[in-house]
Amino acid sequence: MRILITAGPTREPIDPVRYLTNRSSGKMGYALAGAALEAGHEVDLISGPVNLAAPEGVHFRSIETAQEMFDAVAETIPGADVAIFCAAVADYCVKEVAGEKIKKADGELTLTLVKNPDVLGSVRSVFGFEGFLVGFAAETENLEENAKGKLRRKSCDLLVANDVSRSDIGFDQDENEVLFFFADGREERLAKAGKREIAREIIARVEKALQD
Repeated sequence: MRILITAGPTREPIDPVRYLTNRSSGKMGYALAGAALEAGHEVDLISGPVNLAAPEGVHFRSIETAQEMFDAVAETIPGADVAIFCAAVADYCVKEVAGEKIKKADGELTLTLVKNPDVLGSVRSVFGFEGFLVGFAAETENLEENAKGKLRRKSCDLLVANDVSRSDIGFDQDENEVLFFFADGREERLAKAGKREIAREIIARVEKALQD
């Protein structure tokens, strides 16, 4: 199979030296790319800025902004059988990026934010993808409720959810603990484990779903 995987954060510029971003390290997405390669699949990895080396053998594309992620996915997804959206794409960007460094001044600084394109939400409706779709939900509250809602709204076949309010898993960590929510109503919990092991389990669930 050919598997498209997105990983890491995006960076949304404020001025030439500053940007908005998030805590995603890219470790989960890169672990997924490695696990997919191990299983014998062809992998397209689209990644935001991270301090990780791309696994040898992937088709790699580096991006920075949410718009760049949207464009890269639009170009790559037509050749994919499976798409796994693990990247933490910023929901908002600055409406007007300053051309020069913003100087410190007295008083408050107000930034106007506008919505970025919804990459995962565009997979079915805009890109016309008909393959197996996996989304991720990083939540700090109401994990199950929010994950199930995202599964439906984004038309995913599988939604992988984790609680990023915990300091021992998720962002920046080498381990994770996740819940699987399938479109057919099945649910499954994976106990805390290394991200590479979690990644292997995700790839195995995708393979099984496509074999059934």
